[in-house]
Amino acid sequence: MNTPEQSQLGKASAYVDQYEPGLLYPIARAGKRAEIGVDGAPPFFGADLWTAFELSWLNPRGKPQVALAHITVPCETRNIVESKSFKLYLNSFNNTRFDDAEAVRARIRADVSEAVWRGSDTPPASVGVKLLLPDLFDREPVHELDGLLLDRLDLECTQYTPAPELLSATEGEAPVSEVLVSHLLKSNCLVTGQPDWGSVQIRYSGAQIDQAGLLRYLVSFRNHNEFHEQCVERIFMDIWTRCRPVKLAVYARYTRRGGLDINPLRTSHPQALPANVRTARQ
Repeated sequence: MNTPEQSQLGKASAYVDQYEPGLLYPIARAGKRAEIGVDGAPPFFGADLWTAFELSWLNPRGKPQVALAHITVPCETRNIVESKSFKLYLNSFNNTRFDDAEAVRARIRADVSEAVWRGSDTPPASVGVKLLLPDLFDREPVHELDGLLLDRLDLECTQYTPAPELLSATEGEAPVSEVLVSHLLKSNCLVTGQPDWGSVQIRYSGAQIDQAGLLRYLVSFRNHNEFHEQCVERIFMDIWTRCRPVKLAVYARYTRRGGLDINPLRTSHPQALPANVRTARQ
């Protein structure tokens, strides 16, 4: 079984510039999910929305081509892909000739699908891949997450490791539907301890969540070491079990590292995925 410590994280890496799918390094989701009380089928839906900003290959005549890639990994996949291995994999396209952009898209889709479902008997869904060529670059918008900004609250914060006991909801009053946003989410890489910065949107219906406690809870991730996908699932499960909303969606957009950003969505009910629109910090 692959572990984060066995990956290329924190290690000197040779940059392979000829196509090599074996660079992708899958890590099972199950271990971290067990830590947050998820055993078997999770109580959420969603996906991990990746954006690759550094994608290039050669056309049949050897001329370099560039594109952006939006990659959608369903959260029901058996594995995540460790992000440095994803970067190394994409770099392996740099001096490889492909017939056209569609051939590149199909290759990424097949390779990443194999990696995230590795160890499963019958994968129910493949990964989604969309390439944006340079003539579409100026159509890529920048937009902040919609919602009421929690960061407006003037409060004292003293806890910097996850503290779910800070979460609470008002009982006995009429239920509400709210969308709350914070730009103060920070966690660290599980292996290297390097900082990961993000914005998070919490959309829920049910008993009103105490906003001061929620903001302090989000800030409490500041010194926590965990991958992006795992942090969002932890946030979802803590709110789901502590505040018991009727509906809940947690969506985070993390700043890019190594030319990649990862933006996990976890929701209690099936819904359309948000458009993969970057924020100003991305």
